[in-house]
Amino acid sequence: MKNVVVVGSQWGDEGKGKIVDWLSSEADVVVRFQGGHNAGHTLVIDGITYKLRLLPSGIVRKNKVSIIGNGVVVDPWALIEEIKEIKSKGVTVNESNLILSESANLILPFHKEMDEIREDTAGKAKIGTTRRGIGPAYEDKIGRRSIRVMDLVSESNLDHRLETVLQHHNAIRKGLGKKIFKKEKLKKDLLKIAPEILKFSQPVWKKLDELNSAGKKILFEGAQGILLDVDHGTYPFVTSSNTVASSAATGTGCGLNTINYVLGITKAYTTRVGEGPFPTELKDKTGELLGKRGKEFGTVTSRKRRCGWFDGVLVRQTIKISGINGIALTKLDVLDELEEIKMCIAYELNKKKIDYLPAAVDDQLKVKPIYKVFKGWKSSTQGIKEFDKLPKNAKLYIRELEQFIGAKISSISTSPERKDTILIENPF
Repeated sequence: MKNVVVVGSQWGDEGKGKIVDWLSSEADVVVRFQGGHNAGHTLVIDGITYKLRLLPSGIVRKNKVSIIGNGVVVDPWALIEEIKEIKSKGVTVNESNLILSESANLILPFHKEMDEIREDTAGKAKIGTTRRGIGPAYEDKIGRRSIRVMDLVSESNLDHRLETVLQHHNAIRKGLGKKIFKKEKLKKDLLKIAPEILKFSQPVWKKLDELNSAGKKILFEGAQGILLDVDHGTYPFVTSSNTVASSAATGTGCGLNTINYVLGITKAYTTRVGEGPFPTELKDKTGELLGKRGKEFGTVTSRKRRCGWFDGVLVRQTIKISGINGIALTKLDVLDELEEIKMCIAYELNKKKIDYLPAAVDDQLKVKPIYKVFKGWKSSTQGIKEFDKLPKNAKLYIRELEQFIGAKISSISTSPERKDTILIENPF
């Protein structure tokens, strides 16, 4: 029995939805441990498409327990809406199969507005957020003024907590010439939805300990990618949480010894949404081709993704930072039409060769990729389910990629369909 953490090894959008869906069919418990409704997973099961933002992927499967951990920031109205949406497609959601951490921090309307204000006034310095209030909510969490799920239990406690957080936000809003938020209106709105939220609330750390002790298989589901980690990503063009695998422990309240295997989802090329450094970005016809063939548009925002060659330097770096045991390589078929394929194996910075991405954003923007060039295979890999049946040049590219990044490839995805997967090693 193994408990598995799934993380994105690039800037997110690596195709985690398909892999997590497959793994969740084998797991007993699926847990979200960080992020909010700014990251989405698209699942297609029996011809029905589910677009999940807050709900763990296990929710669409029978007899699974889905858990939203304390590391997630939760927009309560968005959660209620997502539950309604998923129920309309015939999915059962109740207190038996969905658990929400009582310690999870809430995203409130003024968080979303602050996100929008900052992006609109930042000009060239904008981060490229999804404008859903994620960052401001995490700021309040760290500032110890946040409203948590448990605060909805007591009206008097909620009143006190709102007084504290609005004192901070209204001072900023006044300085920006914006209308202040009225405490009573917000309190009334929160108390109205409180019963719908609180019925799912439990001490998640305790529940996970019980499930783990009972021998249940637990899948920890990360959002976004390691290169967006607030500590280890391309700061300041990052998200506001830790996206590395070890965050699964702090974001749920389980011990590190609960985690047995870390699976890194890795795209066969590279994409990025929003602003920030991207050493291998292609602003030419090849980049457009990758975007078109890969259908590179965000699940949540529909924003067009920037596309580029596979950056082996970055993936090797994230593997070490996150303790990744195996790689699920996705979207190999997107490369099928290319005459040649490039892989970044080093950078040049100030006329010196380096083998890692430096921490300073100025240096990250200046690095130039050094490529190794491979011949394309110019034939379809779509739907292939055995490694030996792949074209010769595709196998050469995969083996070189595997050797360079220093982690075993455990599966290869050859189409968006769940069945079109070459399974080499089962994490469970």
